[in-house]
Amino acid sequence: MEMQLLSKINSIARYTLAFVFAYHGLVPKILWLSPIEASLTNAHNLDAVVASPLAGVLEIILALSILLFKNSLIPVYIAITLLIVLLLDVMVIMPSLLIEAFNPVTINLATIVIAYFVCITHTHAKSYIKSSKSEAASSAGS
Repeated sequence: MEMQLLSKINSIARYTLAFVFAYHGLVPKILWLSPIEASLTNAHNLDAVVASPLAGVLEIILALSILLFKNSLIPVYIAITLLIVLLLDVMVIMPSLLIEAFNPVTINLATIVIAYFVCITHTHAKSYIKSSKSEAASSAGS
């Protein structure tokens, strides 16, 4: 029962983490270029019209890799690293964003916690899936 619960927590956390990256890649970068996103990109002397959608595509690829590579924590570690680096970047480049209503401190830290849940439940989720497949195979063979 505990393994099943940890596996569910892992799945929910993994899907939530992927959703955050997919949404932030698609909505404020590709579909509608957010003024804040454009300001951050321009602060790095990059063309926001080109760089932001490209970053959005990379975020969507990361989201898909979090979902598709369930046996690996590498995409999750990449996500955590990016969240930390991007938070530090905002702290240096546009610290005024840290006091806004929806800011990188709350979003990034909450997302890092979700990624941490994926990491700490990963082994249990893999074991549960493996044992479920074994049970299904043995009951199908009888």
